[in-house]
Amino acid sequence: MAETPITLHGSKCLVLGYGKIGKILSKMLFGIGAQTFVEARKYADLAMIEGHGYEPLSLCELKSRIGEFDIIFNTVPAMILDGKLLKLVKKDALIIDLASKPGGVDFKTAKEVGVKVIWALSLPGKVAPITSGAIIKDTIMNIINELGV
Repeated sequence: MAETPITLHGSKCLVLGYGKIGKILSKMLFGIGAQTFVEARKYADLAMIEGHGYEPLSLCELKSRIGEFDIIFNTVPAMILDGKLLKLVKKDALIIDLASKPGGVDFKTAKEVGVKVIWALSLPGKVAPITSGAIIKDTIMNIINELGV
């Protein structure tokens, strides 16, 4: 919130991607009163998004709707916010890219068109290293158990 002149409560937020991070983030945004829109490719995910009370947005609608949002959170680790889409984003919008490398934002074009982007790479490890480490350990242990090692 320190990066915008508005609060999340009442703001129009878009979450790109409905994987693990997208699901958690959508729930948090909705819980604090943001108008929560969530983009997904799969129809099953779009139905689940609507079932949770968020506004579903299919990938094919993105171009016509991207200019509506105050804050855009990307969780997709592939180029989704390319130059064409970034030119349609509101100039006072904030984009926060939470995706793993290579990220999902064309940072060069964002700078050229004047859209502020924060690449929050490795955010969990930077702000909560003990919790992040525990989650990574649990994931590794689950993989080992699934492999029967």
